[in-house]
Amino acid sequence: MTVIKKTAIILGATGLTGSILLEKLLEDDRYRKIKIFTRKRVEKKHPKIQEYLIDLFELEKLSDLFEGDEVFCCVGSTQKKTPDKDIYRKVDFGIPAIAAKLSKQNKISTFVVISALGAKEDSRIFYNRTKGEMEGAVLEQKIPKTYIFQPSLIAGDREESRPMEAIWKKVMKVGDYFLHGKLKKYQSIHPETIVKAMIYVANKGHNNVRIESNEIKKLAERS
Repeated sequence: MTVIKKTAIILGATGLTGSILLEKLLEDDRYRKIKIFTRKRVEKKHPKIQEYLIDLFELEKLSDLFEGDEVFCCVGSTQKKTPDKDIYRKVDFGIPAIAAKLSKQNKISTFVVISALGAKEDSRIFYNRTKGEMEGAVLEQKIPKTYIFQPSLIAGDREESRPMEAIWKKVMKVGDYFLHGKLKKYQSIHPETIVKAMIYVANKGHNNVRIESNEIKKLAERS
């Protein structure tokens, strides 16, 4: 029996979660090609990689190259890193929304995007509201297999310095022990766990469109 190998598209392949995702997909025999749309070159060299250097705000200019079987959208910023709310919105709302639009246009049937726990369109918190509005824009495209990941605080070391986030992660390491039952979803989560779950749902599917942090961990264990 001939197995048709897939083409995956990654947005955010140079970030904390995206870089791990890239490594995992390169090792996965189900994928023959990994397309990366990025403004910064990835250090990894591999025959599976097709890299397109572009300002992601102008992603629509490469719409004819935005073709594949699955899209993994791992882009995202923080208010600390991007204090300008207009730019922040262009990153966390604009890029995923455009990517979903192109996926629909090019008949890509699987779209997996990282949002955040607490995302809500009518939230008074700008960060949560932006993520919630992004989710709405993605869902408007009605891509058959859409999965929105809502992780809690993502543990792991980033390239850029985030002092307050680093302090909060240390607090969370202690706090995780006290978060059980309905509060378990607020435990911190490792990026590799998110990646394993993303690949799992892309290949096996899932009943829910929105997948919260505790469910992400369960899915990762199945991979």
